[in-house]
Amino acid sequence: MSYVIGPACIDVNDRACMDVCPVDCIYEGGRKSYINPAECIDCGACEPECPVDAIFVDRSARGDDTRTLFVEDSRNFFLTVLPGRTTPLGEPGGSGKVGALYTDTELVTGYES
Repeated sequence: MSYVIGPACIDVNDRACMDVCPVDCIYEGGRKSYINPAECIDCGACEPECPVDAIFVDRSARGDDTRTLFVEDSRNFFLTVLPGRTTPLGEPGGSGKVGALYTDTELVTGYES
């Protein structure tokens, strides 16, 4: 189980969730933030802090096409080569080590809300 940040975060990117994450597993992209599913400890601290209710548990995506799309997209942020990068981000061990990335997945880059 992991938490996922959905489309409500796009162009809002409040960062309150990042401030409460005890393991620093929330990474800042260009238009939204992403939770690294391999680093998330499933504590849920981020979910109530989100002012736009964008954060959800990945298993709650079953039967919801949009949520399912964002579960996969969250994985892709860490497993694929993003624009402006030469390698996948992977598991760097905390967003503080890499800072804001100012890039997004293809889905988020082209997403119209």
